[in-house]
Amino acid sequence: MMTTLTIKKLLIANRGEIACRVIKTAKALGIETAVVCSEPDANSLAVEMADACFVIGSAQASASYLDQQKIVDTAKHWGADAVHPGYGFLSENAEFSNLLAQNDIVFVGPPDSAMESMASKSEAKRLMEQAGVPLLPGYHGLEQDDETLRQAAADVGYPVMLKAAAGGGGKGMRIAYSPDDFPVTLDGARREAEKAFGDTTMLVEKYLAAPRHIEVQIFFDQAGQGVYLFDRDCSIQRRHQKVVEEAPAPGLSDELRKTMGETAVAAGRSIGYVGAGTVEFLLDTDGEFYFMEMNTRLQVEHPVTEMITGLDLVEWQLRVAQGHPLPLSQHELKVSGHSLEVRLYAEEPERDFLPATGTIQTLSWPPVQPWLRVETGVRAGDEITTWYDPMIAKLVTWGHDREQATERLVQALDQTHLTGLTSNRDFLLRTLRQPAFSEIPDTGFISHNQEQLFGVEPQERLMAMAAATLLAHSTAADNSPWHAGSGWRLMGQKQWYSCWQCEGEHYSVNISFDARRGWALKVNGQITAFDNIFIENNAVDITFAGKQNHIAVYANADGGVTAISPALTLPLSQPDYAVAEADENDLTAPMNGRIVAVMVRDGQAVEEGEPLVVLEAMKMEQTIRAPHSGIIDQILHQAGSLVEEGAPLLSFCEESES
Repeated sequence: MMTTLTIKKLLIANRGEIACRVIKTAKALGIETAVVCSEPDANSLAVEMADACFVIGSAQASASYLDQQKIVDTAKHWGADAVHPGYGFLSENAEFSNLLAQNDIVFVGPPDSAMESMASKSEAKRLMEQAGVPLLPGYHGLEQDDETLRQAAADVGYPVMLKAAAGGGGKGMRIAYSPDDFPVTLDGARREAEKAFGDTTMLVEKYLAAPRHIEVQIFFDQAGQGVYLFDRDCSIQRRHQKVVEEAPAPGLSDELRKTMGETAVAAGRSIGYVGAGTVEFLLDTDGEFYFMEMNTRLQVEHPVTEMITGLDLVEWQLRVAQGHPLPLSQHELKVSGHSLEVRLYAEEPERDFLPATGTIQTLSWPPVQPWLRVETGVRAGDEITTWYDPMIAKLVTWGHDREQATERLVQALDQTHLTGLTSNRDFLLRTLRQPAFSEIPDTGFISHNQEQLFGVEPQERLMAMAAATLLAHSTAADNSPWHAGSGWRLMGQKQWYSCWQCEGEHYSVNISFDARRGWALKVNGQITAFDNIFIENNAVDITFAGKQNHIAVYANADGGVTAISPALTLPLSQPDYAVAEADENDLTAPMNGRIVAVMVRDGQAVEEGEPLVVLEAMKMEQTIRAPHSGIIDQILHQAGSLVEEGAPLLSFCEESES
């Protein structure tokens, strides 16, 4: 039975683009909004957009966004009718939902029982098995000693996937390829699960080498009426987290799409689901699909579903929370066109996607288009810290078909300029431009295309350096000979010269022009001829081999510049020749973060590749391994220590030196 109420004041218990997304819909519905935030977020875009803001704690999520009592007290103080948890943080927390109910505040999400059913992956597997949903072979039991799990892996057959039973978002997931890998893989998965979820219970499942990751969006009202809003393909992933999402999933037959949708609705109905949820499947190469997990919340990638259905899923959430029936039945739901989404992260793809930190100096988005959505919670001047997820924005496009949606997304990324920190923008562009992307990618897409995805075309690098050199000199902006600082003389040769440092390498760049030979670029003595140059404001168009390269150049706070082309973001600085080379026996932190484990002791002998220290930042672990065999000389930081990028962690020496 549905109980109807009216939400007039909505408290949003989340941050960043998530809070901004919910605020937009609430405002369109005439609902007053407030956000809770941590101290570092007190000047965020979400705070600017909301009608009210309440700073409830320090940067650490446990003292702010995860402090249930503070949030409930704030909701009562403000007079909120409901709390929207967004996605992440407390969005799947049955205890939080129950606490709100005790205080007569509506939780915009599913009932406690549904969240509890799906909170444990092992319990979810058991319930799905009862509901007739196909499962991967594996172990989902309660016995969690090492020997039981090791035997389960042997029974399933290697490789196996270890998963945190309470997990989500790729946390606590590790692949063991052989019995020798299993102990270290299990330790790492448990440690990550403990940190992320406070629960070390593990599942063991058969690992599929090249499946597709297909998820189905479902929705139920309080009367038990349920629908599926079609499917999404989220197969392109790094660290088990999604990079590209699209809807509908390409290449599915109408019959398979209908079967997966109806199976997902049956899964939701079996646990008395209410609101927005996502049932995730692995689709194998033989066409068989298997239940993976159910997310009892709205997903980060829900905009692609909205783009192909023309619906607002946050509006549906609020309607259902107020007791209204679903706006549409299954036969009324239609798919129009195709939609793609990418997540723009502050991270370094070339360094195994290490998260990046820093202040955003320049941030410009593509022109507004009816087929484009840019969902962000940051602006130029905001800082990306180690405290939270490093996502900067989601870029979402719609097209009449997959090809047009892809072309539009490439165009949007081309026109997105970001300086001040490293992002995955260039990696996303290379991904979308790969010939393999026009086919149907599986979860091995990144590993199968390593060389193409992580390599930078030499021409792109040269053109970026040339543009930076031209704009670094006043003669570039004003080609009058009376302002030239290059030794100009009548009928002579014009030259521009600079030295740059990029990714640890030094480059001397010389550009010359004369009427007889045209333009020439010399980098570290190597000469490249090109056709023409056009300069306007902070941009340079260089025509090379008949192709025009448009490059924008932005000044950095450190005195260097960042050159951005349609395929490359290249930070350049003035070389500091006084910097000494680091001792290869001194291992340094590859990122700002916290040491979560020190796996060796002073005087211990180690082999090449042996794990030494585990560093954590932005919910991601990085294992520091021995570059060669030797003896641990000195451990400089213990578990729990906060370290900055470049800080020495430990030193060790060759055995012959000890």
